[in-house]
Amino acid sequence: MTSILIRNANLATMTNDRIGHLPNHALITQNQRIAWIGPDSEVPTKTNPTEEINAQGAWLLPGFIDCHTHLIYAGCRAHEFEARLEGKSYQAICAEGGGILSTVNATRSATEAQLTEEATKRAQDFIAQGVTTLDIKSGYGLTLESELKMLRVAQKLGETLLLRITKGLLAAHTLPPEFTSKDDYIDHIIAVILPEVVKENLAEYVDCFTESVGFTPEQTRRLFQAARDNNLPIRLHADQLSNLEGAGIAAEFHALSADHVEYTSESSVKKMAQSGTVAVLLPTAFYYLRETQLPPIQTFRDHGVPMAVSTDCNPGTSPSTNFLLALNMASTLFGLTPTESLLGGTINAARALGLQNEIGTLEVGKSADLALWAIDHPSQLVARLQSPPLLQSWSSGNRGLPQQCSSI
Repeated sequence: MTSILIRNANLATMTNDRIGHLPNHALITQNQRIAWIGPDSEVPTKTNPTEEINAQGAWLLPGFIDCHTHLIYAGCRAHEFEARLEGKSYQAICAEGGGILSTVNATRSATEAQLTEEATKRAQDFIAQGVTTLDIKSGYGLTLESELKMLRVAQKLGETLLLRITKGLLAAHTLPPEFTSKDDYIDHIIAVILPEVVKENLAEYVDCFTESVGFTPEQTRRLFQAARDNNLPIRLHADQLSNLEGAGIAAEFHALSADHVEYTSESSVKKMAQSGTVAVLLPTAFYYLRETQLPPIQTFRDHGVPMAVSTDCNPGTSPSTNFLLALNMASTLFGLTPTESLLGGTINAARALGLQNEIGTLEVGKSADLALWAIDHPSQLVARLQSPPLLQSWSSGNRGLPQQCSSI
């Protein structure tokens, strides 16, 4: 098995909710996991690595985790951007047949090969920014066949790219044109789509869009009960455009995360704190939609709710694969400290996926998901707007791109 020794590095462990700086340290991987961390002067003498790397003082961080994307889709919605600039709301665009349904039509028409090709290009953008785990949701199919197609593409990406892929069933994204009743469609998801997804083991969790243009709280609860009956965790698009107490519903079901959360009330935040539900912040969507309602950041802090940060990569409301820009916007728009933003892209994002014991920090026993950066301090990854100074990344101990770090 491959063993890697990285020496002469500044480690940012991201443990104990802080940067966790360990200067002049070394890290050894073995069998795709972190096997040893310690001062460079104390590297075990019997170490016989397959590869030895002199980091020359560069910073070694956990690989970044984008815990909320809609990476797989077809079609273009740039015309909606122009419509919003002219004053049309997202809700109005959806009412006219645009929004999610526009992407649904294009995605249904695309072949699995076409979706794979386009999604691969987007995924490679994330890899180039030190992302080693990428969450991908379905939700642009809304039929059994098309939802399965999307999830199979996501599964294929995880098999062919140096990325850990997590998959979420978001069939409850909006009402498809074949249905006139949201209740009937939720019944269809529960009776037809969910069982097949479970049978093929194509999703790690169930998601829902609880909103005026999505589904009601009661419909959400019915779907989540079915997910619970199938032993699938819960995540939720909550309180993005209005306060339907979605985050509180997520907490009722001990959801892994409530995402967007711009309109989340303090009572829901308290429930999230009690249930351990992570608040996933999506600042690029907030920016792109020109929203004004900020998430209750200080309330999350006051009640100890972990905050993750993600791109919400999607064709209509956040057409971005720029993960570092999302970290920057979490600070510039939402007021997170650089450390909070970095935690949001590492350990708190891992918590949002239920993977906090596997990834998100540099600790012995965890997966060797690593990124080596030519920076003076980790806060530079949040502060800068230029191309990322990534030297090298590893996914489960396997060398990713770029390959600019010399072995010695």
